[in-house]
Amino acid sequence: MKMHLSNSAFLGNIDPFLRGLDTSDPAKLEITANKKWISIHPVVLSMAAALGLNLRPSDIKCEKLEAVSRHYLKRMGLFKLLGIESDIRIREHEPAGRFIPLTQIYNSEELTRFITEMIPLLHLEPKQAEPIKYVVSELVRNVLEHAQSSCGAIVAAQYYKKSNTIRIGIVDTGVGIKKTINQSHDAPTHLEAIRLALIPGITGTTKKEGGTETNAGAGLFFIKSIAQINRDFFMIYSGNAMFKLLKSADGRKHVRLEADPFKNRHSKGEDYPFWNGTVVGIDISLSKTSEFSVLLDLIREVYIKTVRERKKEGYRKPRFI
Repeated sequence: MKMHLSNSAFLGNIDPFLRGLDTSDPAKLEITANKKWISIHPVVLSMAAALGLNLRPSDIKCEKLEAVSRHYLKRMGLFKLLGIESDIRIREHEPAGRFIPLTQIYNSEELTRFITEMIPLLHLEPKQAEPIKYVVSELVRNVLEHAQSSCGAIVAAQYYKKSNTIRIGIVDTGVGIKKTINQSHDAPTHLEAIRLALIPGITGTTKKEGGTETNAGAGLFFIKSIAQINRDFFMIYSGNAMFKLLKSADGRKHVRLEADPFKNRHSKGEDYPFWNGTVVGIDISLSKTSEFSVLLDLIREVYIKTVRERKKEGYRKPRFI
């Protein structure tokens, strides 16, 4: 496998980075980087960590980094997590208000501990903290309950002062969305599986519309909607397919929430290098974050309406005796 850390790889322009991945040789990982500058979204770092965690340190090759910003990789804990040596020297300092380094989460107890420790580090106001807690909790819970990932969930986050934005990446190397969704629904392609996973009321745990008491099939839809309402980026990548929610125009007074993600302003493709597992990245602009309770009420209305309509459609289907 080969991964190049470019001078700019954020959700808005992540497509070239993903297409540049080489996942053909899973027995080795070679990491290269831009010579002058490395500027990447936490989801890119989480992907690098996830690929390396399935290998022995001796099977990972990271070229000598020359970029001025190379210390970022060490500060975010990439080399430590992969168990590889680095000659980069940094002065350790308090990360409060800046970033959450790469973290592996294997169970609900570790997830609770992570969220408890994460929020104080970011110095967020309650109305800003709630959607971030929800996003991390739901995405990691999806990994723990469905992914069957040997390395758990890999999480990283960073605060960007200039844009007043939190950027979050959560990655696993499990079975992927298609296999999970196909347990209860028909998804012939990885892109269709992503689409179904983002529709409220659909879950791989049951064919029942609206899911079950413990899994309502709403988590990914809620998270996509949080990004949409705040006019932020959201992306999900699994198998050979990637869906990316694009920013809606700021000039529009109201954002229309769509149950079908393909009706949103988006880009998508199913010709990407194959990723065993699932990659999710999201940006949350803190200056735009709505009151979380109001935001959830709005999203919940769409969820209830969609499940009701899908149930009606199910009843209209011809039944043969």
